[in-house]
Amino acid sequence: MNKVPQVTLLFWCMKIAATTLGETGGDLLSMTFGVGYTASSIILFALFLGALLLQLRAKDYSPALYWLVIVATSTSGTTISDMMDRTWGLGYATGSAILLGLLALLFAVWRATGDTLDVSRITRRRTELLYWATILVSNTLGTALGDFLADSSGLGFAGGAALIGGLLLLITACYATTRISRVLLFWLAFVLTRPFGAQFGDVLTKAPDHGGMGLGTGGSSVVLAAILLGLLAVELRKRRVTP
Repeated sequence: MNKVPQVTLLFWCMKIAATTLGETGGDLLSMTFGVGYTASSIILFALFLGALLLQLRAKDYSPALYWLVIVATSTSGTTISDMMDRTWGLGYATGSAILLGLLALLFAVWRATGDTLDVSRITRRRTELLYWATILVSNTLGTALGDFLADSSGLGFAGGAALIGGLLLLITACYATTRISRVLLFWLAFVLTRPFGAQFGDVLTKAPDHGGMGLGTGGSSVVLAAILLGLLAVELRKRRVTP
């Protein structure tokens, strides 16, 4: 049985909220609490594996469980990316290139299995594992790409968010006006919403003299968690009305 949600406007709103929360939550643990990138990556990756195990054992789609795993991929992806780029010294460009190559490899393996990349048909265990591996890598890539746009490209946090937002609007226009593969457009949008969330998270947390709003990682995480829980309540209500 398919255990992923339908792709609707609510889905994309929740995806952006969850990935932005992943950015601020990962930074809260690694930087604000001073745990460090490596230790934070180990802790958050272990939590991701625990949440994923529950998701794999579930018999049908559970909104709360599904979005818990999405948040876990985002928080662990944030610290893993920072560990690669900063602790290991790879830099944003090199880290992004490595993760992009890994993401392309996952898509190639997925296609080689003969299973469709259409996320409305995640009905086999092998496909489900590839689905979550792809999400983890794409969310890790999003942090590296977001940091590259904000710090190395000269665009800054707001400029990077505007660029990614413009690309997402272009994908939306292509969906509405062209016959480009819906599967391709979905994955492009799915990957790009992560750096958009990373940029937006930085806008919320960074000090005003660094182009941010100065809410800090703690305050931003609380606000984003409340937004995500509110959206989750909307989805649960919709499921009760229309199972």
